[in-house]
Amino acid sequence: MSPHDRSGPGTIVAPEASTAPLPWHAQPPDQALAALDSPDDGLTPDEAAERRRRYGPNRLTPPPRRSALMRFLAQFDNLLIYVLIGAGVVTVLLGEFVDAAVIAGVVLINAAIGYVQEGKAEQALDAIRSMLSPQAVVLRGGHQVTVPAEDLVPGDHVILASGDKVPADLRLVRVKGLRVQEAALTGESVPVAKSADAVAVDAPLAERGGMAYSGTLVAQGQATGVVVATGDRTELGRIGTLLAGVEELTTPLLAQMAVFGRWLTIGILALTALTFLYGSLVQGEPWPEMVMAAVGLAVAAIPEGLPAVMTITLAIGVTRMARRNAIIRRLPAVETLGSVGIICSDKTGTLTRNELVVQTVVTAAGDCAVTGTGYRPEGEFRRDGKALDPAADPVLTELARAALLCNDAELQRGEEGWTVAGDPTDGALLALGMKAGLDAREEAVRRPRTDVIPFESEHKYMATLHHDHEGHGLLYVKGAPERVLSMCARVRAADGGTAPLDMAHWLARVEDLAAGGQRVLALAARPALPGQTVLDMDDVREGLTLLGLCGFIDPAREEAVAAVAECQAAGIRVKMITGDHAGTAQAIGRQFNLSGDAVSGTELDRLDDTALVAVARDADVFARTTPEHKLRLVRALQAAGYTVAMTGDGVNDAPALKRADVGVAMGCKGTEAAKEAASMVLADDNFASITHAVEEGRTVYDNLRKTILFMLPTNGAQALVILVAVLAGYTLPITPVQILWVNMVTAVTLGLALAFEPPEAAVMRRPPRPKNEPILPGFLIGRMVLVMALLVATSFGFFLLHEGHGDPTPVARTMAVNALVMGEIFFLLNARAVTAPVLNRRGLFGSRAVWIAIGLMLVFQLAFTYAPPLQSLFGTAAVDWTQWVAMTAAGLAIFLAVEAEKAVTRRVMERRG
Repeated sequence: MSPHDRSGPGTIVAPEASTAPLPWHAQPPDQALAALDSPDDGLTPDEAAERRRRYGPNRLTPPPRRSALMRFLAQFDNLLIYVLIGAGVVTVLLGEFVDAAVIAGVVLINAAIGYVQEGKAEQALDAIRSMLSPQAVVLRGGHQVTVPAEDLVPGDHVILASGDKVPADLRLVRVKGLRVQEAALTGESVPVAKSADAVAVDAPLAERGGMAYSGTLVAQGQATGVVVATGDRTELGRIGTLLAGVEELTTPLLAQMAVFGRWLTIGILALTALTFLYGSLVQGEPWPEMVMAAVGLAVAAIPEGLPAVMTITLAIGVTRMARRNAIIRRLPAVETLGSVGIICSDKTGTLTRNELVVQTVVTAAGDCAVTGTGYRPEGEFRRDGKALDPAADPVLTELARAALLCNDAELQRGEEGWTVAGDPTDGALLALGMKAGLDAREEAVRRPRTDVIPFESEHKYMATLHHDHEGHGLLYVKGAPERVLSMCARVRAADGGTAPLDMAHWLARVEDLAAGGQRVLALAARPALPGQTVLDMDDVREGLTLLGLCGFIDPAREEAVAAVAECQAAGIRVKMITGDHAGTAQAIGRQFNLSGDAVSGTELDRLDDTALVAVARDADVFARTTPEHKLRLVRALQAAGYTVAMTGDGVNDAPALKRADVGVAMGCKGTEAAKEAASMVLADDNFASITHAVEEGRTVYDNLRKTILFMLPTNGAQALVILVAVLAGYTLPITPVQILWVNMVTAVTLGLALAFEPPEAAVMRRPPRPKNEPILPGFLIGRMVLVMALLVATSFGFFLLHEGHGDPTPVARTMAVNALVMGEIFFLLNARAVTAPVLNRRGLFGSRAVWIAIGLMLVFQLAFTYAPPLQSLFGTAAVDWTQWVAMTAAGLAIFLAVEAEKAVTRRVMERRG
């Protein structure tokens, strides 16, 4: 086997190994070096070249792609598009080339949108590939050289320094103060301290302290590591492979419209064939006339404008969402948001602020709660619910001074608020000291730093030596509480003196803070020796005086708490999936009313797919998760029948973002890989924006349903007019070209008006709609049949009435068309509410777009009736104004009949509960 062959996650079998070795993170450095046949002075250039020939370059392999032409042609592989193409062919046969061009334009625009969106989806993999470091410093033949990162091979010694991007998966062999920002890969919110020590075989990715993974960033320190995986074999490459294998789901609406398109196609073909056969064989009509009648029926039945109106409705939703910081990348996601039943949210930066803050300070005088948000140095100290003056508490003041001086970060105030340059923990300590009334620069001038022991994972603390201008020296130490407590003999008492340290008591306080989801840091001090100017580890090994403990937390966003509550009121469950510790995740979960204990990634690994469905459905908090865990959870929830939205910002989130029904990436702090895999990007990284998007999504779906409810019966009525005429042996009341006119003008006026409908009052107080709910339930199909019958009776009735009075056929047909249009105008008002009455001020006058559309439609019809060019083109004739009164009365009758049907439907629904 080659060094690139795996025997398990993170395991590479070396050619020299006779049995499967331990994963790299569980092997001591010398064992890893031996397994990779990597000498201390690095590979020679010849060895590196030979391995590169054997194992290939250190880059992610792009997946095979379809050609641009095939991607474009694939956009036409849809039955509804076939119907539209058929409509275009029909209009060409009729000689109406302008109308054919309009239909062709709709088809091409839809294809272009799909083509562009598919291309953007493929950019997700490109974004991951671009995360590889372009260069690396390696040891080759005992010399440090800089080489392109793609030239790295297993066994290379890579030298890391602060600010570097890790170029491959490395087993660390020498470490000095190394901290690596792994949030994009693991979800860990703060840089992780690294060491050369081996860890347990089953340690989760976020706890493999001896590894540095490709694509992560060195935040602090230096290290040397040996390359154990390159290219597709890295953890980053594994996520890219996982992402490439994730299939995107079709949205509920597109699935329903595909079914509708199939049935519509079958219905239209069957109806046109029956019309032709009946007219020719039963009625004995000339077959050319029956061909034209069948063509007219097909033109009438096909809702040519529906795809365009649907696209425009979705686009309007996109515009509304953008105003509320939700940027939609794929149009169908707008509608899918309306059916979301579960939102799986990342914790850091989405539900929380991604800004550490000291929430609790524990001293011998008692516990203090610290208020304030982020790195803004504003807040107060409260003990037992009462405000506390830090200046009156000497222990608190001394701890705050230690927090300022034993610190390497800097707080900066910019246009977007306070930010930290340096470690987030140090930034939170600076804010704490400034909240206590101290000035960081003034303290540094009064007590300048003389020497420092930087933080290193081996000793788990940082120490600084300071001298005032009178020559007095003081040591400050901060670090992991267990380590610092072991170095302390006494504790600073409330009166400013000292007392013996009760180790058991302070360890219990550390456990209490950790159980509440807080990260804990201890601070201590001791006087320097007379004349001391150099700081040595022996100086702080023992004899320190404990100042106190600081509990840090990444606080919940207040607006996110309210948004989660609103989702829960709307029947949407929120689940938190994070790479953070279980205790931290559970504590944050409680603030959002997320039930149950946190389920760890290790526990998920023990579950098969069937058991996972139950756990995914019942639990609300998941911690220490990997990309596979997130992807499995999304699939399990979808298997349980939920429409799932997934939020994330890291590379580790990309596969789940792509698989989810709606993937939501963070716009401010999200990686490009996450944004490209998602269908929606939040401009403000705020969970509250998701709630707003769900509201808009529900509104868009309502408006789409109203549009379909309006367009199908009006198209159906036009087809039925022709069908009834053929069956009864009458002259066609409406010609095919007149039907095309009505279809075209109603689509761009009346049909489009419903896309602008505002949200209904109770839109966020109803549960999510089931995935299998038909877009048109039975009662709406009944209404459509009623409307079709009324429109046919009105149109056919006016035609027969005028033809019976001896009026010319153009006049009778003009009346038939205008009567049909007047009925559609009044039915548009009915369609503004699916079940609610519209005989009220809001129902009749609550939409400016509806009245603009009605006005435009009337202008078009007046031109259709009275303009000589249009009279010549469409075969129409002028009618008397009294006929308009009669047609208006007929339309009003249709309006009242539909409102009566709605009232009956409401009573039936109320009785059913």
